[in-house]
Amino acid sequence: MRTVYSGELHVSYGQFYVDSRSRRDGDDPGPSSACAGQTNGLCGAAVPGHLFLVTGLHTGRVGLTVEVHGAPPPLDDGWEDVVEASFRPASASTDVLPWGDGPLCALDLLPVDHRVRYCGRGMDRGRQEELAVLEGGAPVDHYLLQFWPAPPAADLVVRQTSHSAAHWHRHARGLPPPPTPEEQAAQERAEALSWGGRLPSRRLREAGCNARGLVQLDRDLLDAVDAACPATQRGLARWAAHRAFTVAGLDDVDWITPALAALDRGENLPAPFDDPQRVWDRFFADDRIPHTVGDSSAGCHDNLLRRATAMPALLAAAEPDPLRAALDALFAAAVTYGTDYPTLFAQARRRFPTLRRERPGS
Repeated sequence: MRTVYSGELHVSYGQFYVDSRSRRDGDDPGPSSACAGQTNGLCGAAVPGHLFLVTGLHTGRVGLTVEVHGAPPPLDDGWEDVVEASFRPASASTDVLPWGDGPLCALDLLPVDHRVRYCGRGMDRGRQEELAVLEGGAPVDHYLLQFWPAPPAADLVVRQTSHSAAHWHRHARGLPPPPTPEEQAAQERAEALSWGGRLPSRRLREAGCNARGLVQLDRDLLDAVDAACPATQRGLARWAAHRAFTVAGLDDVDWITPALAALDRGENLPAPFDDPQRVWDRFFADDRIPHTVGDSSAGCHDNLLRRATAMPALLAAAEPDPLRAALDALFAAAVTYGTDYPTLFAQARRRFPTLRRERPGS
């Protein structure tokens, strides 16, 4: 027997993980996907190479021991809740991971089938006495995670005592079964098709609808922005906002120029840009900005559209997340450019050489 870790673990949202996937930028499994088709809801093993582990305590410190055995270890009667599941590492690196943090410890498991036993004690107390733990008290719920080589087998509830464990077991048993490999492949093909032929990263999935909008305009540029460093993404967001306002003819309006300057300095946007509704109120109240459509054959409609669509570029560029700021500002600038958006994208690649990224596999 090898004790890999014995000490405290900080948990958030009542969960921690074991992950051996070589690429961890895909969707992080939640309790529903991790426990799909299972009997137990404490150790979700439905996602290959990944375990989703539930604690009674929502936020704070719990006791944790992690062991690796060569054969099934005896079960200590002191553990109140015990479950088992099968687990096969997906790579040579298997880590125990707290929520939102780096590895707590490495397991060094061989890439063969294993049985995992997850034991808990004090789960109900952990939920009831969370405040005391957060205020510096000793952990009240403790957990044991054990691994040993074993053929694949169905997951199992060995012992159930706490109300917390009962709740999660009921949740797992009410879930639909996981998709078959054929169904999973079909889902991935459909998603890849909707993203222009290849699957996006987790970050792009989370970025929102403007990432989807850029798929139809320039998927290679979308991937290049995703791969860029945060400093490049932030610089692109600011640059795109400036381009949108220049093309719209709004870059010298006296109440807009201070906001562009604040954006460049990395400062909070001044009023009225601290309130989107006030921005639009000021936009439509400014007599210097024509708002009538007039004769569309003379290009007035296009000018109005450009002026209106430039405004979101500045608001987007100030978003806290640099990737979302870059994608949203670039999309707003592309809409401002209209059919001439390829010019904007070519300018972006010249201004930011790291965006000249070749398509994956080319």
